[in-house]
Amino acid sequence: MSYADYVNRLSKLADIAYTGAVLNWDMETYMPPKSAERRSQQLATLSGLAHEQFTSEETGVLLEKLNTDESLDARQRANVKHTLKQYRKGKKYTTVFVEEMSRTISETFNAWQEAKQKNDFSIYAPKLEKLIALKKKECELIGYETHPYDAMLDEYEPGLKTADVDKLFNDVRSELVPFVKQLLEQKIGSQEIIHRFYPKDAQIAFSEKILKEMGYDFDAGRQDISMHPFTTNFSATDVRVTTRVDENNISDCLTGSIHEGGHALYEQGIPDDQYGLPSGEYCSLAIHESQSRLWENNVGRSIEFWSGQFPELKQAFPETLKDVNVNQFYNALNVVQPSLIRINADEVTYHFHVMIRFEVEKAIFENRIQVSEIPAYWNARYKEYLGIEVPSDAEGCMQDVHWSHGSFGYFPTYSLGSFYAAQMFFAAEKAIPGLKDQISRKNYSELLKWLRANIHQHGKTYSARELCVRSTGEELNFRYFMNYVKAKYAGNV
Repeated sequence: MSYADYVNRLSKLADIAYTGAVLNWDMETYMPPKSAERRSQQLATLSGLAHEQFTSEETGVLLEKLNTDESLDARQRANVKHTLKQYRKGKKYTTVFVEEMSRTISETFNAWQEAKQKNDFSIYAPKLEKLIALKKKECELIGYETHPYDAMLDEYEPGLKTADVDKLFNDVRSELVPFVKQLLEQKIGSQEIIHRFYPKDAQIAFSEKILKEMGYDFDAGRQDISMHPFTTNFSATDVRVTTRVDENNISDCLTGSIHEGGHALYEQGIPDDQYGLPSGEYCSLAIHESQSRLWENNVGRSIEFWSGQFPELKQAFPETLKDVNVNQFYNALNVVQPSLIRINADEVTYHFHVMIRFEVEKAIFENRIQVSEIPAYWNARYKEYLGIEVPSDAEGCMQDVHWSHGSFGYFPTYSLGSFYAAQMFFAAEKAIPGLKDQISRKNYSELLKWLRANIHQHGKTYSARELCVRSTGEELNFRYFMNYVKAKYAGNV
């Protein structure tokens, strides 16, 4: 039994997993409504098959043998170590449990879609309650040291603890909250320009132009429309993004496509010859999010970016923007103000949205609230942190798809990712002379090259902490984000 056998086994397991991913992508884009029940069955079957093969005795024997093989190089040893950890974790699940979880997630997602469209939380609540009960059972199956939510966090950000996230949001409360208060004491700018009429087809065309200029390979991907923008991949040669379009809010499509493009560039930059292996997978969700937030905010919301892009944007929407200059558009795109919808939030108050979701999830896993209490708990925190009255559950606790996927523990990675992004962009600026001038000329190739070399190519070879140190010279430091927003908004405080 050799490393080649290990590679072959994981490649076949990846084939099963990515087949399921194709079905999931279809479910969120083109699947007809009547297919929901049968699709849930198909996904459950594939999940069960993958689990049975991955946790088989043969896989275990192979991994234990390779774990003591001193002939392996550093990347090979890291791959085996990661897979063995997942194998031991996977052995804690039964095939019945895996199939039930997959089926329940599909059912909950479909219930969420219907409930959101009808603004009726009661449609969603029973399925969500069943899914949360399974996730709590999963915490006990996996095990944890101090807090059940630790088991959920570890799924997306290995090693991250509830106490770490508490500390992170203590920094947000002590530094970002007073900074936002200062900003809001000043005159809030207008977003009227953003909310003019922008035809759908022209928005999609412009967003795809930007994706190409960022370096997204449309021969290895495509962009479609979905209710909630997302990126999915089936290999480094098939990485797909979705966006959504509001003809009276150009920011939805523009920033959504750039954000998902950042995710997609990461996936397209992972070595395809490592397919199915840990070194052929993203490092962690926070590192993944660092790539999307870096492109969306540090690049895509910068004055340099729009100095290069605005003339063509004006050509694409000549009537809509005939009385607008680049500075007016840039200012409108970067207005800081409390908002209702997370994905539409500015880059500063965005972290209040994440903090609220973390508090809800933590309360759920501490059994302090029940599913029926989520809307009221959510609404109270939006009033407390953002001063906003939530008009409906569709715009409140049902606005995100994540819980319907069972993705508890996911949201904190959004804030972590933004903080990583600020630190990485600072490091890239030091490494690339005249980076901002390049961005103003629509030349993003050197930045992408830096990200490929320092982040993308490594996959899971290093932990998120190790990757941050290797790429920036130090562990994650919140001051880079605070320095970034203070410099950007200095004229407003």
